Amino acid sequence: MAITAGLVKELRERTGAGMMECKKALVETDGDIDTAIEQMRKAGMAKADKKAGRAAAEGLISIKVSDDGKTAVIVEVNSETDFVAKEDSFKSFVDDVANYILAERPTDLDALLAAKLPGGETVEDTRKALIAKLGENMSVRRFEIVNAKGIASAYSHGSRIGVLIDVEGGEESLGKDLAMHVAASRPICVDESEVPQAEIDKEKEIYSAQAAESGKPADIIEKMVQGRMKKFLKEITLLGQPFVKDPDQTVEQLLKSTGAKVHGFIRLEVGEGIEKKSENFADEVMAQVKG
Repeated sequence: MAITAGLVKELRERTGAGMMECKKALVETDGDIDTAIEQMRKAGMAKADKKAGRAAAEGLISIKVSDDGKTAVIVEVNSETDFVAKEDSFKSFVDDVANYILAERPTDLDALLAAKLPGGETVEDTRKALIAKLGENMSVRRFEIVNAKGIASAYSHGSRIGVLIDVEGGEESLGKDLAMHVAASRPICVDESEVPQAEIDKEKEIYSAQAAESGKPADIIEKMVQGRMKKFLKEITLLGQPFVKDPDQTVEQLLKSTGAKVHGFIRLEVGEGIEKKSENFADEVMAQVKG
């Protein structure tokens, strides 16, 4: 069967693959477009499996908030490079995943990967097909769902940092301002009562060892440690931090003046905790060419 330009165009539109790859698949299947799609999908899955071990530390954070502000979701999807993270089909995939989470509230990552997106394919199969198309490993890394006691507010910083915060009371702008504060100041929890005991013990041990080197009496050393611990707890808790838009007052003072309360927050940053491979640009380009 003659492989026409129109047939190649149709296969490209249906798969998103390159022209030469589409033409090759049609030649191998004697112009049977459905069989060609099936073979390309199988080949794509194989390509995805080969790339599975490659570090994916770039990507996007996507946030969705329900119209009533009572439910919100945040999800991180990773790629190997920032270049692919800016590609339209990758951004569309991330958006579809976030919308599904908001609508269906999957219980965990396995449930999300098995879920079907609007096109009928599962999240996992769509991910693998996108790997085959764009040539990079990708992963749906994590997501969180917030069922707000107050109203959920969100802030995104260039799609690389995302914050959801649950605020009760105050003006609508307060939630957005506090979400921006969390993005910038990186508190680990709302107040001192939420700081993990292991974190407190670790810091106290460090400060005690440092103070002991001063050679001062034990009672003085204890006061030194207490003072440093108090400063440390203010630095890592949302309520103890100076408010970014008005450093003359703490977040706690701001909340008291507005009669508002923060029930919790989530801050995600693309690639945090993932070991990134160090390469120069020339090596990275060569790796992509050979990939």
